[in-house]
Amino acid sequence: MGSTKPAMDSKSKNIGYGKLILFGEHFVVYKVPALVAAVKASTSCKVELSTKNSESEDGPWSTGLIVEDNRPAVPGYKRKKRDEMLEATNLVLKHFKVDTKQQGVKITLGGDLCAVSGIGASASNAVSLSRALADALGLKLTEEEINRAGYEGEKGYHGTPSGIDNTAATYGGVLSFCRTDKDPIFQVKKLPSPCRIVYASTGITSSTTKVVGDVKNKKDQDPAWFDKLMTGYKKVYAQAEKALEAGDWKKVGELANENHKLLQDLTVSCKELDTLVDAARKAGAVGAKMAGTGRGGLMWAICLDSKAQDAVYDALSKIAPQVWKTEFA
Repeated sequence: MGSTKPAMDSKSKNIGYGKLILFGEHFVVYKVPALVAAVKASTSCKVELSTKNSESEDGPWSTGLIVEDNRPAVPGYKRKKRDEMLEATNLVLKHFKVDTKQQGVKITLGGDLCAVSGIGASASNAVSLSRALADALGLKLTEEEINRAGYEGEKGYHGTPSGIDNTAATYGGVLSFCRTDKDPIFQVKKLPSPCRIVYASTGITSSTTKVVGDVKNKKDQDPAWFDKLMTGYKKVYAQAEKALEAGDWKKVGELANENHKLLQDLTVSCKELDTLVDAARKAGAVGAKMAGTGRGGLMWAICLDSKAQDAVYDALSKIAPQVWKTEFA
């Protein structure tokens, strides 16, 4: 995948960052660019490998897989995502040619990223596991190789992932991202001033595979409907990229509002998301939109100063199960 200098120091800690898609969820699947920002919170991973006994020693080899998932999460997330998490784990193990029938593997997940739909918890899991497994095997991998391994793990959660989440989880920072027929193209964005964000959870865990599949079915049934929305999104993206690079956060907020309307028309928002978005705007956010899969999960709001950020945080805290404040810089 495209290479660039990491914006955060994740390589030495066996972690993967969470992320918020700023612009382009769902549309990015169809090879148009998107903007994504990593949050400071991350998933950490520790991998322990058993020592294979030689044939002359007594006793069986220690084999099998143990996953101890100590990540913070919204209620029901880990239960609902359990099978996908184990499939992702096995895909990463396969990528590294680790056979649990021949060697025991214990994986311990932790960190301060709350696992919730929309924050990129699956990619954070896959990337942190890739780092920890490479470390346990004594491999010195590049960030590009970690990103590739994380992408393989993402297939366990999403079938055919866009690649945007694992790229943000690996490199951190604010990125532009675009799928191609070959490797994705991405670029770290340098922001002229910090961007204050509040994000909140609906408490609803949604299935990315199902929602993406629903959008594809609707697209196939009514190409003209989808093309109109895609045209609208491309106009939003072109303006959003320029506004973000200029640090024009008021304009970024206005465009976030437009992007949210497009996602409503795409049928991937829901009543709970719309309620949080409306509340954030009324509390002083210059813009707000859903983030990620939709039909649950997260939304984010952009604020021009710390006073507005606190007001939006307080307003959302009254109606959302979980609320966070962060900055992109």
